[in-house]
Amino acid sequence: MPRMNLEGSSSIITGGASGIGEASARQLAAAGARVVIADLNEEGGQTVASELGGLFVKCDVSSVDDAQAAVAAASEMGPLRSLVNSAGLGYAARTIDRNNVPMDLERFTFVIKVNLIGSFNMLSQAAAAMAKTGPVDEDGSRGAIVNMASAAAFDGQIGQCAYSASKGGVVGMTLPIARDLSAAGIRVNTIAPGLIDTPIYGTGEQSDAFKAHLGASVLFPKRLGSGEELAFGVMECITNPYMNGETIRLDGGIRMPPK
Repeated sequence: MPRMNLEGSSSIITGGASGIGEASARQLAAAGARVVIADLNEEGGQTVASELGGLFVKCDVSSVDDAQAAVAAASEMGPLRSLVNSAGLGYAARTIDRNNVPMDLERFTFVIKVNLIGSFNMLSQAAAAMAKTGPVDEDGSRGAIVNMASAAAFDGQIGQCAYSASKGGVVGMTLPIARDLSAAGIRVNTIAPGLIDTPIYGTGEQSDAFKAHLGASVLFPKRLGSGEELAFGVMECITNPYMNGETIRLDGGIRMPPK
């Protein structure tokens, strides 16, 4: 069975304006997919979309209307065959602080809303559109979805309870959703990145020193991963017809210490 052919299809990449999402969008476009960059970052999103001959859709992933708009835009360019759920955010705070004050519940809720509920929202809307397309092979394949979790889903550090819970939820829903969507010929996988060099670390000498310090704790190679390397994993999950229901750590072998 050959790899899934993306030529002439469409793809949605949430968080596609930068980092892992942007790298995934570039590799999907190189494979022949027309890409929709679904992001809140208009300037970055427009730039990436225009470079790749795709479309930018301003998208809050937790909004049903925004998710439907992104799916509609993609479906106009070709049958929707792939979704990469790369949008996400973090919030660092302990369960109780040094003065024994509980974390602001609204902050915890917001991280869950974006990272977990937002991923499900985009996934369910995209899957509905994929299910209406014709199959691409004799197996009845119609599409593939890749979620982004984190190594923090398994070894979250001090202050990462909200982020770890949101990413643990993404891991936990991967298999049941893959089972749900198997009847429609849609595969679902999740990638759990480790320490990845994205714009979140900033730029400059101080940033480079901090990243080098972080990279030293990676098993091998002793550096931060790149968005491109994560996108290699995304493309494998999308194009390998037998990859389904899996969560793959892509982290250079790191196991995060408590802090």
